[in-house]
This record gives sequence, C-alpha cells and structure tokens, in this order.
Amino acid sequence: MTQQNNPAAAQDGAFSPGYRAYALGLLVVVYIFNFIDRSILGILVEPIKQDLGVSDTMMGFLGGIAFAAFYTFLGIPIARLADRGSRRNVLSVCLGLWSLATALCGLAANFYHLLLARIGVAIGEAGGSPPSHSMISDMFPADKRATALGIYALGIPIGTMLGNLGGGWINEAFDWRSAFFVVGLPGVVLAVIVRLTLREPPRGASEQIKVAAGDAPPVGEVFKYLWHLRSFRLLALAGSLHAFVGYGVIYWIPAMFNRSHGLTTGEMGVALFYLGFASIAGTFLGGYLGDKFGARDVRWYLWLPALATIVSVPFSTFVYLYHTPYVALWVLAVPYFLGAYYLAPTFSLTQGMVG
Repeated sequence: MTQQNNPAAAQDGAFSPGYRAYALGLLVVVYIFNFIDRSILGILVEPIKQDLGVSDTMMGFLGGIAFAAFYTFLGIPIARLADRGSRRNVLSVCLGLWSLATALCGLAANFYHLLLARIGVAIGEAGGSPPSHSMISDMFPADKRATALGIYALGIPIGTMLGNLGGGWINEAFDWRSAFFVVGLPGVVLAVIVRLTLREPPRGASEQIKVAAGDAPPVGEVFKYLWHLRSFRLLALAGSLHAFVGYGVIYWIPAMFNRSHGLTTGEMGVALFYLGFASIAGTFLGGYLGDKFGARDVRWYLWLPALATIVSVPFSTFVYLYHTPYVALWVLAVPYFLGAYYLAPTFSLTQGMVG
C-alpha cells in the first residue's frame, strides 16, 4: 500500500460540519433499515411457524446459521470491493439487494422459499457496515471516532425497535407477509438517495495520509497483519461472543414471552419498542464515555463494556426466571442498556488498529 504523509489531505477531504452531519445521519438511516429488515423475523417467529408448519429448530436455523454464514463470510469479499472501489456504490447496491430480498420473504410459499429470501437479505446486509465504517473513519478523526461510530451504531437499537413495533402491529392488523412488504420496499428508494447524495470521502483523510483505492493490500496480507495483533484477536473473540449471545436472545425473546406469558406480537412489539430506548442510551454512552475516558487511558475503551457486560448477567437471569411478565420486561431494560456498551468502542478500536 502506498501511503504518504500529506497534511493537506485532511483539508482536501474535510467536508463542512453540515455535510458530515448529513452523511452520518444518512448512514444511520441505512443502518436502521439494515436492522429493521434483519430483526423483524424475530417478532414473527410464532405466526410464521404456525402458517408454514415448521419447527423451532428450523426457525432457529433460519434466523441463525443460515443468515450468519452468508452474512459473515461474504462480508469479506464485499468489503474487499469497498476497499478497491467506490464505498458509496457498494453500499447503495447492497441496500437495494437486501431490501428487495426482505420484500420477497412475504411471497414465500414454504420454508425453503423463505430460506432463500433470507439468504438474499444476509448477502445484501454483508455489504452494509464495512463501507459505512470506512467512510465514517475517513470523515471523523480518531479522538471523535468512537462518538461518531456510537451515533452510527444507534441504527441497531432503533432498527430493532421499529422492526419489532412494525412487525408486531402489521402482523396483527394484516399478516406476517404484509410486514415484510411494508418494511422491505422503502429501502429501495433509500438506496437511490444514497447513490445520488452521498459523496465518497478521500481515503485516509482523518489520519492526514493519502491512500488510493487501488492500493489496497492483498487479503492474505491483511489477515496476517491482523492475526499478529494480539489485541485484535482478543477484541474479535470478545465481540463475537457478545454478538453470539445478544442476537440469540433478541431473536427468541418475543417467542419466549408469548409462550411463557401469553403476550401477543402487538404487545411484544410495543414493549420491545420502548426497551429500545435503553439500548439507544447504552450505545451512545458506550461511544461517548469511551472517548472521554479513553483520552486518559485507551484501555477504558475495553474496561467500560467489560464491566457493563458483567453487571448485566444477573439481570438477564432474573428476566428468564421471573413469573410476572411486566416486571420481567422492566428488568430487561438493564441488559438492553448495558449490553449495548461494547458496540462503539469495538468499532472504533478496530478502525484504529487496521490503518
């Protein structure tokens, strides 16, 4: 990779504060759609099971391995495309793909049709975060990056909130198929807006270096570089374990409250919508406090989410075992709040490590 010190590069890529706010806001909206389309399946587990006659195992496969395998492994070649070309274009194409695939879920005549559509969602969403993270990191310097990525990560709780609320209500008013149509199709319009209004920032601008897109190093060299960073290995492992638990819980929480407490999809949609505000607060504070305390000691970027995760465990256990649903839902706000702390620091440290 050819890099050169270029103090003017930061100025060349220094968009106005107004445009940076717009760009970050637009990327947040894209991420919201990402998680609306991803999370809506969880609130619809029970009606889909009853309509298509499938087991919990198959629904778990649909929302778990089938999605994660394509999302994870195709994320690497798609990110490679973003490294070597226009990140904006990669993002807009992938957004259009996952939005159309979400709408196609509503046309599924059987489990296998739904499986193929969800794989399409996974392939599209694999191209959501890599180009977005890269563009944000080129627009915001390192000392403001965790806050910016924390704001971007708000798309996770907001998208999950809206997916649960919209999916629950639309299912009760119409059916689960209509829910996929309603949340999927607007993303196609958003893809056009991204393509027409988002500008590609100069690579390396926030670090005051100049990097050409075609100078991206071979993938093998990137893996070798990252593998030799002990801090990255541990950070990736910790983030993976956190996501392993978090996504599994979020997916099955609506079904658990339906079976154990008799709550409908509409009631759970409203409850999870309000719980999402706890996740929003935790996501933002994780980034803000990470930048604040990390300025004194960079290890605070990891100490904060580590402490938050440990404290959340007994509250989660209480939720699963308590017999009164509304008390359990109130207590669930605590792990929703603390479980979101790791997002922004993890994103920020990763961007800072890779150069």
